[in-house]
Amino acid sequence: MSIFKLYFNLGFEHISDFAGYDHILFLLALCAVYDFRQWKNVLVLVTAFTIGHSVTLVLATFNIIKISNSMVEFLIPITILITALGNIFQKKEKFSKSLHSFKYFVAMIFGLIHGLGFSNYLRELISSENGIFRPLLGFNLGLEFGQIVIIIGILFVGFIFANFLKVKKREWNLVISGAALGISIVLMVERF
Repeated sequence: MSIFKLYFNLGFEHISDFAGYDHILFLLALCAVYDFRQWKNVLVLVTAFTIGHSVTLVLATFNIIKISNSMVEFLIPITILITALGNIFQKKEKFSKSLHSFKYFVAMIFGLIHGLGFSNYLRELISSENGIFRPLLGFNLGLEFGQIVIIIGILFVGFIFANFLKVKKREWNLVISGAALGISIVLMVERF
């Protein structure tokens, strides 16, 4: 198996692993206010998250930044909490370009934090490789692919609830964001 493919699979497994469900929970909260017709907007947000994640992984791999695992594990549910609260207090259901631009920036910042959650492990793996470009590229593309699969699943479930079960968009948002909020609080308490 090539180095690229190995790290691509590792990136995909990292984001889709239910043992590390905090990343999936973040994606769920990120998507809660969008419907299937807005998939391009969601893709932009998820790509911003990946960019932030990638920057952190590069900086951590070169030992430019180091933050304790316990601090990172506490910060990750805070990103979920903030995203969920933003969804709950979002009044407008129509697409707002300025709000989406703000969410893009926030998703990128939160990606920086989430990237720290895997950086120590990845740093150890990559240190045994001859170069870091292929492993980092493979990992980040695998991560992006995994996120796209997850958001398509989330948006599809939302589509079913909206179109077949006639759940209103605001109700869907409140239930999903409320659940993400509650779980993030539990995670913060456990990790404090």
